[in-house]
Amino acid sequence: MDVMEAIKTRRSIRRYADREVERALVVQALDAARHAPSASNIQPWEFVVITDTGTKEKLSRVHKHSAFLKGAPVVVVVLGNERLSEHHFPVDCAAAIENLLLAAHGLGLGCCWVAVYSTRSTEREEAVRGVLEVGEEYRIVAMVGMGYPGEVPKPRKMKELDEIVHWGSFRSPN
Repeated sequence: MDVMEAIKTRRSIRRYADREVERALVVQALDAARHAPSASNIQPWEFVVITDTGTKEKLSRVHKHSAFLKGAPVVVVVLGNERLSEHHFPVDCAAAIENLLLAAHGLGLGCCWVAVYSTRSTEREEAVRGVLEVGEEYRIVAMVGMGYPGEVPKPRKMKELDEIVHWGSFRSPN
């Protein structure tokens, strides 16, 4: 699958086949994640890979949008080192997550990204921190469920380019 096809066909997968994901595939997806761009090439991310049923159950209770994680064969928790990159870690980690999602899709896996980090509250982060014993220098950015797809999501409607692209200035006609 080429990059443009992966970008255009990737969908969030919240239901997974009852099938173990080979460790080598998870490693390939994580390798793609670590090759993401980051401010000053700081690479502030670290990843915690969860396959334990009990731990996934606890993570699935973090908030209303994470319930599906208990059915994911793999959950990748994405951490950002705030001491290394105080201002850029959320964006840098988001780039790594997108690489992870696209690589997993290209490998035949489905994923869904669940945001944990918020500028308004650390409640979700503290819940995950307690489950995984994450040090204070790390912010918990997201959790990504991963597995072989157990669903085929409907195609999504995308805005047309002329609705979102401005040439020359924001006020210029599209």
